[in-house]
Amino acid sequence: MMKNYTVVKREDTGVVLDFLPNGHPFMERRQPVAQVLGEQYFTLLEVVPKEGIFLTPNEIVYLGPDKRDKVHHIIGKIGTEQLTQTAKSELPFIIEDIVNKNEKKYVDFFNNASPVSSRYHEIELLPGIGKKNMWKILDERKIKPFESFEDIKKRVELLPDPKKSIIKRIILEIEGEDKYKVFIK
Repeated sequence: MMKNYTVVKREDTGVVLDFLPNGHPFMERRQPVAQVLGEQYFTLLEVVPKEGIFLTPNEIVYLGPDKRDKVHHIIGKIGTEQLTQTAKSELPFIIEDIVNKNEKKYVDFFNNASPVSSRYHEIELLPGIGKKNMWKILDERKIKPFESFEDIKKRVELLPDPKKSIIKRIILEIEGEDKYKVFIK
């Protein structure tokens, strides 16, 4: 009998959204807690830092299986409704930083995106991009793959900012607004 194993995708690094040195105000056991966004899969996590460690927003922390220098343990995944106001306000800026650092990965989305169904394409999942822009993107990428967000903007006239569309899409996926997951696993 064959067993089905699911591969669990875990974050190796995360960016601190907010740090609560005294923990959540309504928790029974008060311990320092940080809310973190995973850099690879955009997973929202709560972590407990090691004793004496103070984390700051925008700080990158190691979350992987090896010895962690700042994080004692990961409490678990959280939803956007559990984020503090500070974490909610930091989220779009941190996502933009991650997209900027990994521009090639997100430009490759435009080069490799495929149909979701016979009537719908992954590119159409991006806010502000409809059928007309989708067809123009598909035509242009046949001629030559896109090299940057600037290249996409130059070659596809009247296209909304592709980087902003990616960021908005990631936020929609984090918030669970759509059944399709393009950037979040």
